[in-house]
Amino acid sequence: MPNQPRKPQNASVSPNRPVDLDRLDREILAVLAHDGRATYQEVSQQVRLSANAVADRIRRLRAQGVIRGYRADLDLARTGRTLTALSDVNLRDGVEHRGFEASLEQLPQVVGAVHVTGEYDYQLRILCTGTEELEAVVETLKQDHGVRELRSRIVLREVELDPTRALA
Repeated sequence: MPNQPRKPQNASVSPNRPVDLDRLDREILAVLAHDGRATYQEVSQQVRLSANAVADRIRRLRAQGVIRGYRADLDLARTGRTLTALSDVNLRDGVEHRGFEASLEQLPQVVGAVHVTGEYDYQLRILCTGTEELEAVVETLKQDHGVRELRSRIVLREVELDPTRALA
């Protein structure tokens, strides 16, 4: 099973309450978002703060749950998963959402899922080696995972956007 994000260390911090971030916090987060392996010293040089002060801020941001972990940015296309599909899903009547979500762990091709409003219940991000594998995943979702209806679109290319823009 992949590494799960660590829970915030400070139990008194509400997971739904926004954390107040100052300019230096935002700068530190931007540096770490681009290079999660940056040392305190490297971060300190970029934000013009001492390494000890950077370390204290990073520890606080982890405790507050703002920093959930550090991960490698994988290019799964290099492993043969060159087809990406976005699939809108409606569940059959009586299928529990939490049960459906848990069952997705059984499908390694499903690498993302969001519960959405509107016409569909979920949108899934599915990575496959080709259309034959995608067809098999679709059939499995319908037969074994409580999916009533599924509409898929093939991704032609991804547009890279910088997620740290949201820190502004």
